[in-house]
Amino acid sequence: MTAARHPATLDRTAVLAIWAIALPAMATNVATALIGVGDMWIVGRLGDAPTQGAVDVGAKLFAALFTVMNFLKTGTTGLVAQAGTRSGPGEQAALLLRGLVVGLAIAALLLLAKPVLLPALLDALGAQGEVRRAAVIYADIRYWSAPAVLANFALVGYLVGRRRMKTVLAIEVCYNLLNVTLGLWLALGLEWGIAGIGWSSFIAECAKLVACGAIVLGLAGTEVRASLSRRATLSIAALRPFLSVNRDLFLRTVILMVAISALTRLGAERGAVTLAANGILYQMFVLSALLLDGFENAAQVLNGERHGEGDRNGFLAYVRAILWRGFAVAVLLAGLFAVGGGWLMSTFAATPDVAQETRSLVGWLVVIPLAGIAGFVLDGVFVGASWTRALLLTMLGAALSYAALLWLTWPLGNDGLWLSFAAFLVLRALFQLALIPNLLKD
Repeated sequence: MTAARHPATLDRTAVLAIWAIALPAMATNVATALIGVGDMWIVGRLGDAPTQGAVDVGAKLFAALFTVMNFLKTGTTGLVAQAGTRSGPGEQAALLLRGLVVGLAIAALLLLAKPVLLPALLDALGAQGEVRRAAVIYADIRYWSAPAVLANFALVGYLVGRRRMKTVLAIEVCYNLLNVTLGLWLALGLEWGIAGIGWSSFIAECAKLVACGAIVLGLAGTEVRASLSRRATLSIAALRPFLSVNRDLFLRTVILMVAISALTRLGAERGAVTLAANGILYQMFVLSALLLDGFENAAQVLNGERHGEGDRNGFLAYVRAILWRGFAVAVLLAGLFAVGGGWLMSTFAATPDVAQETRSLVGWLVVIPLAGIAGFVLDGVFVGASWTRALLLTMLGAALSYAALLWLTWPLGNDGLWLSFAAFLVLRALFQLALIPNLLKD
């Protein structure tokens, strides 16, 4: 990286740029989390612990199946942000098209593999008996949204890379309001049960695709059409760098999803009540992580732009500034959970036993935002700079440590499971911090 064009500390305009991206991203990510939280709340009204456990299994399944493909969003965001300072709107549109082509190709493979992959994922998550029967109903419906989900990753990544955070916020709010409304109507009003929750997710995802596509064409229709007219846009040579970045992100996300899935698998071995309680805590973790990921979005865009210009001092100044602001919000969030976390989680419980189990886990709800914030921000830094191989290696190191901790803490029961997960979040951030000095020398 070359000498700085920005000072070592940020001025007021630069600080405002952090919040201009982070705040809408926080609201957007919270809206995104509502699809899982809303489903868990709706199924809680059905008053059946196995069904609530089935929704948790289904949510984890699609975390493994769809969220593992989130590299399309994050990779597109970083590359589009860099292209904004290096090449301009034409190259940004070309990157979007590459993301869409890759996403739809993966979706086609997922649909072809459905008869084998879906049962295998349910087996991997330890779903059995009544929980498995209900999870199959939910998963069999939602699986067909794969093409819309993957196309949306590329479209949203493009919009974030273009700093269109308010637009993304509006899309996500409407998407989740539609999902929750349909879920209430289909699952409770029409008494479709868990099938209604699956159909609400499918319909909302397709509606989101239509909205994203229309907005992107309105924003950059000329550039998109021009890129489509150039054969080189989707040539192997043009796709190779895009695929290289996203391959590393894909593998990194696979490791993360395996680590998260261990929460479900090991929780399932302790019974339906523990599984349901862990599912509620996990949804609270998702809520807090997506809120704090607003700072990850800011790092992806702002550090991506600084990296694109070769601005080392500006890059480091943004890393420090975003980390400090992220920690401040994490402390605030942990304080709110300490005061009201027990009550909040108990409102999602299907039975008194599940509610009692969730209250025993409140301490971990407080710890997790503090343990995770540095890793969330640094993920954005690494993605924005396209340091994806280093990101993969740090995730692998943290996951191996996590596996050892799960074995060592097994005698501690469910607390040992969450202790290991919190340590996993801290370790990956420490590994990332250790690599930054060498990466900046390249």
